[in-house]
Amino acid sequence: MLRRILGFFLNGIIFIVPIAITVFIIYRLFVFLDGLLPVEKQFPGSGLIILVAVVTLIGFLGSTFVATPIRNWFNSLIDRIPLVKTLYSSITDLLSAFVGQKKRFNQPVLVKLSRESELERIGFVTDEDLLLLDSPEGKVAVYFPHSYSYTGNVFIVPRSNITPIDKNSSEVMKYIVSGGVAEIDEEP
Repeated sequence: MLRRILGFFLNGIIFIVPIAITVFIIYRLFVFLDGLLPVEKQFPGSGLIILVAVVTLIGFLGSTFVATPIRNWFNSLIDRIPLVKTLYSSITDLLSAFVGQKKRFNQPVLVKLSRESELERIGFVTDEDLLLLDSPEGKVAVYFPHSYSYTGNVFIVPRSNITPIDKNSSEVMKYIVSGGVAEIDEEP
């Protein structure tokens, strides 16, 4: 009887803790964003609404012809500062790989790590043309995200070691980042 009660208690923990942590993080984010406003009387969530509105306005202005000269001037300024240029361009490329025009993490694959073993790793093909790297033909660049982290490694692998995964890319990324414990939902 005690073992059964302990089982129910542990199931309750598994159910409640993720919800509580998620609610706490969202609450702290709202409090932080609301604290950014210099307004005395505000309603909960007003900081988030203002943040979304400002980011949307900047996105709209950034995609008009008026912003193009400003963006070009800013990029030429950044290009003159060596360390800042590397950091800025890396962050820009990473963000555009996830949400920009040049989405890169949209081709999930299984990569056989060696011919002698059956060990495989899940990754994403990010570049199929490696002429700039003087890589022999038949190789591609594959990004391997780390579990429980938003970092990863890029490996150049033979195309013959790759098996495409016919699943939604974001579901595969969720699976990798969770360490393989998240379930992959079927595509709608």
